[in-house]
Amino acid sequence: MATKKVTITLPEDVIEYIKERVDARGVSAFVTEAVENRIAADKLAELSGMLEEEFGPYSEEAYDAVLDRIAAMDAWHDAMRVGEYATRTEAREEAVAEPELPQERAA
Repeated sequence: MATKKVTITLPEDVIEYIKERVDARGVSAFVTEAVENRIAADKLAELSGMLEEEFGPYSEEAYDAVLDRIAAMDAWHDAMRVGEYATRTEAREEAVAEPELPQERAA
C-alpha cells in the first residue's frame, strides 16, 4: 500500500500515551490503526443507518439475540484458548448455531 507523509497535531498527553506503548517508528502504525478503526466504525454506522432506513429499527429482542450470539462466540474463543472442547468441530458448531431471532415482520 502506498503511503504519504503528512503532519498532524496531537495533544501532548496523547503523544506520550502512544510513545509509552510503541517505539519511535511505531507511532505512525499506531495512528494509522486508530484512524482505520474510526473509518470502519463510520462505515458500520452508515450501513446500520441504511439497514434501518430499509427495514425499520431493530427490536430489543433482536438486539438481545445478537448480544447472546456474540457472547457465545467469545465463550468459544475463550474455551479454545484453554482447550476445554474435545474437538474444534464441536466447539465451532455450538458457537455458530443460528440463534432464535424474533419474527420482525413479513418481507
